[in-house]
Amino acid sequence: MNTELLQKYISGNATETEKQSVTEWIQDNPENMREYMAQRKLYDIALWRTTPIMKKEMYSKKKFTLRTLWIEAAKIAAIFAVILLGTQYWFERNRVQENDLLQSIHVPAGQRAELILADGTKVWLNSLSTLTFPGSFNGDIRNVKLDGEGYFTVTKNAEQPFIVETNKCNVKVLGTEFNVMAYATDSLWETALLEGSVEILRPGTTTSGMKLEPNTMASLKGNKLIKGQIKDPDHFLWREGLICFNNISVRDMIEKLKLYYGVNFIVNNTQILDNHYTGKFRVKDGVEHVLKVLRLNIKFTYTKDDEKNIITIN
Repeated sequence: MNTELLQKYISGNATETEKQSVTEWIQDNPENMREYMAQRKLYDIALWRTTPIMKKEMYSKKKFTLRTLWIEAAKIAAIFAVILLGTQYWFERNRVQENDLLQSIHVPAGQRAELILADGTKVWLNSLSTLTFPGSFNGDIRNVKLDGEGYFTVTKNAEQPFIVETNKCNVKVLGTEFNVMAYATDSLWETALLEGSVEILRPGTTTSGMKLEPNTMASLKGNKLIKGQIKDPDHFLWREGLICFNNISVRDMIEKLKLYYGVNFIVNNTQILDNHYTGKFRVKDGVEHVLKVLRLNIKFTYTKDDEKNIITIN
């Protein structure tokens, strides 16, 4: 990967096409992810690095009186004061720039991503998900924005809560392990807690939300949050590149395939929609592999229009 393009991506100056190119490269193999993280660290270090300028002093052969010595000392003190003030200004300015610098990673259809944030929090991102996050976490909270599905293992810090913002609700934690499904293009919104504790907040609020305990989940039905037990633990295997369907209707399966592969469906054979299916698939095998396996149990045919990105089921 071109280092200049990688730095443009990290600094947030890349175009959408360039962002997609870098994202696909990062996900190609673990070595690329390591190179990306190394370049990002170099970028962060560069924000703080200064190059000291050594200036050779020129001495004159003239004799100094006590008065001239005081004058020279005053000059040197003034120079040091200017240097200190300038250095402090430089650090403060670059600290603000670094704090304000937001980065984002977008996962293409049929792929997933894994990254570690500045505080050590580990994040897995599912297909067609976007995470926006700062280069460093300062202030009272650690704030990230998610469009899509993410699995978080948050580094505990009681003094600095971690908040995941989504288009419908926010999730506030101190240190825990949880999954959030919040695609802006889909009506489904869910948060499932595996370990620790989380609080579901309405946008614009910071307290008095719904609290979850381990192995429970919250779903948004209309404008109402519903709490319940985690129904299908296998769902979280998406972190390992698996799509799991557990006694799910073909209608709901198609909705999942839309999300994970970014493809549209036209279903003319509506009789198949109420059939239920259980199975596991590797995401990288593609949407057509899922359909071919499904055809072994349910009779239908399909055609795929690559130009329009539409699959028609007959």
